[in-house]
Amino acid sequence: MSEELARKRQGADERREEIIHVTLDLAASQGVDKVTAQGIARAMGVTQGAVFRHFLSKDAIWLAVMQWVRERLVSGLGRAAEQGRDPLDALQRIFFAHIAFITAHPAIPRILTSEHLHGRSTVLRRLVTETMLDYEAKIAALLTDARAQGQARADLDVHAAATLYLGMIQGLVLQTSILRGQRTLVARTLATEAARTFPVFLEALRPPAIPARGTIA
Repeated sequence: MSEELARKRQGADERREEIIHVTLDLAASQGVDKVTAQGIARAMGVTQGAVFRHFLSKDAIWLAVMQWVRERLVSGLGRAAEQGRDPLDALQRIFFAHIAFITAHPAIPRILTSEHLHGRSTVLRRLVTETMLDYEAKIAALLTDARAQGQARADLDVHAAATLYLGMIQGLVLQTSILRGQRTLVARTLATEAARTFPVFLEALRPPAIPARGTIA
């Protein structure tokens, strides 16, 4: 590959990345359904034709956005898990890495649950489904390891717990989104609510405490 061709390709990749980031920003500020190619172009200071030189359609933009989200989420959570001392520590690290990712890109939950997008593209819907199923399987595997190592209760339903784990994140996102802007709840950010909530979930996973000898259970 010539040096000039390599520069052109790098420039095109950078422009595609910029379009993805602008789309995420617009989805966060005005909602997924209201994002248009013209709006993306306006935010970038280019023509709509310039946007479509890199993506054939708006659906192609959304697919690229979801692929970007999947790649960054999987790699980020993978790095967090690798730092874990044990399965439950890895689970906690994954949880807070996910919360940090959503905080940095608040449009992501809207994209994952958008009926508008999923109804337009079966490819996008399949990608979202695969991402969620792979994520749930990863959490279930960690819970299975925790149960095998005696960190989690022996009767733990790992699949139900994995579903609850994902629901906890979705619930926190919904709660902080609804309560955002209320004066008495300014401090209730996603991160602070996650820090309050996860220990409760973690405690529910652990085996029951064994009463000390000589005490009444």
